[in-house]
Amino acid sequence: MIPRKVSFLVFFLMWAKYQGWEVPLLHVRICTWLDECKAPERVLMVFRGAAKSTIYAVYKAYRLRYNTRLRSLVWSADGPTAEMLTRDVIHVIRNHPLCGDMLPTKTKPGRKRFWVAEAADQRNASMRAVGADSNATAARADDIDFDDVEVPGNIETPEARKKLRDRISESTHIGVPGAQKTYIGTPHHHESIYPERISAGAAVLKIPLFGQVVRYQETTKNTRYRFDFKPDEDGLYVMLGIHSQARMLAEGADYRVEGNEVVFEKPPGLVLDICAGCAWPERFTRDDIAQRRKETRTLNAWDSQYQLEAKPITDVRLDPERMIAYDVVPTIRIANRQPVMMLGNVQVMGAVCRWDCSLGKINSDVSAFTLILTDAAGRLYWQHAEGLVGDLDEQCKRVRALVEHFNIPSITVETNGPGGFVPPILRKHLAGTGCAVVEDFATTNKNLDILDAFDAPLSNRFLWAHVSVFDGPAYTQMRDFNPTLKNQPDDFPDVTARAIKQTPVRIGKIVGIPTDHPVNNWRPNSAVYEVTVEN
Repeated sequence: MIPRKVSFLVFFLMWAKYQGWEVPLLHVRICTWLDECKAPERVLMVFRGAAKSTIYAVYKAYRLRYNTRLRSLVWSADGPTAEMLTRDVIHVIRNHPLCGDMLPTKTKPGRKRFWVAEAADQRNASMRAVGADSNATAARADDIDFDDVEVPGNIETPEARKKLRDRISESTHIGVPGAQKTYIGTPHHHESIYPERISAGAAVLKIPLFGQVVRYQETTKNTRYRFDFKPDEDGLYVMLGIHSQARMLAEGADYRVEGNEVVFEKPPGLVLDICAGCAWPERFTRDDIAQRRKETRTLNAWDSQYQLEAKPITDVRLDPERMIAYDVVPTIRIANRQPVMMLGNVQVMGAVCRWDCSLGKINSDVSAFTLILTDAAGRLYWQHAEGLVGDLDEQCKRVRALVEHFNIPSITVETNGPGGFVPPILRKHLAGTGCAVVEDFATTNKNLDILDAFDAPLSNRFLWAHVSVFDGPAYTQMRDFNPTLKNQPDDFPDVTARAIKQTPVRIGKIVGIPTDHPVNNWRPNSAVYEVTVEN
């Protein structure tokens, strides 16, 4: 006989008493949301170590207690991970005071699948556990539970992320009308499935470790750092560094608080996080947080696993956020009867244009075009990045349009692969512009070239980029670049890295044949400008 229904919070508190747990407000909040949220799709994102999967296992037992006809499909990154949830559900059903008669007496429930005693569907189990790499096509389910379906191993590359999403999309056909999908986990990549589902309209409960955080990356000069929030009774959590350098600072000994500022005697010199509003201070003490911070290798891993920000758990090697955005285009002015190229109020001293041609075949590279400008101070300006489309004739026409638009005096064409046929054809298309075509056969290691070219400009912040670069595929390819992978979308970092390594370049004349000004050299003089960068 099914007992009178209670709320899930009451059901959970009974289980917590049986287990000898103390229930924090964090868990009350999760239980209430799970019980009350009836949305067809929902996302539960809670920081690592908060017992979200443990709570969810109790919730699944609760659902089966009051609906023995319920069929649930547990989908995780792999089979063993999915089976951890079904095993926990079986344990709750066996031992919860309200669930004593739910399991059959003649058969032993399995972690891969099991039926409760009054299950009506003998084909589809009460709960079935599958991995994202397993086939669940023939299944039918009322609940589909994605428990840690996203892990580092299945979202590392665009191909892996697409494969994961293709498998998840099968749930649309597995769920019966009215089925509910629940995603439980933490993000592991910029293109995490969790914010994607939230953007698509899924209901969400998101609880990071700290409710308020402000971060300062550059701390080598200043001693005062502002925070614009009011700490709760637990006060501020002030942390320096990550991994081996991580420290939890103590007020009075390491810093003092003056109004809304944390003040040091001298610049701290490491990345600084000022936090407040710990979601579970009874469990996550300052000592425990400090230890977790020491054992977390990267800031990205900390942000993704504890603050639930969609970032890869590894460092972004080519962090596009280190570039400085601008929104102007180069123009030609005449000063003292001499043409001068200006980028806003900055005089351009040189330019490198590079094209790595592709003919658009299946699985081929992007036909990547890039333009880098330089000034007298050695700053680099990534003015344009574009993937050319169409046949070779159409692409060459587009190159000519770009050459004329940006007054490009020389373009380097990579002659690897299909690029070997491009230079003579491009020269015909550029006839009359005065733009030279230079051939280059790349033989060096691509990944090493990318790292060598980008590391210094990004770390020293002298690489600027036009807003169109931030909005295009070049940004994503930089962010996702992994130097350990041989095959990945890296066409724009590749061609731009080789352009950066070409700078400075000597520019001889303005594109075209001007009729109103007889002088066509837009450099201030004929000198070559070189910049030395210390790594």
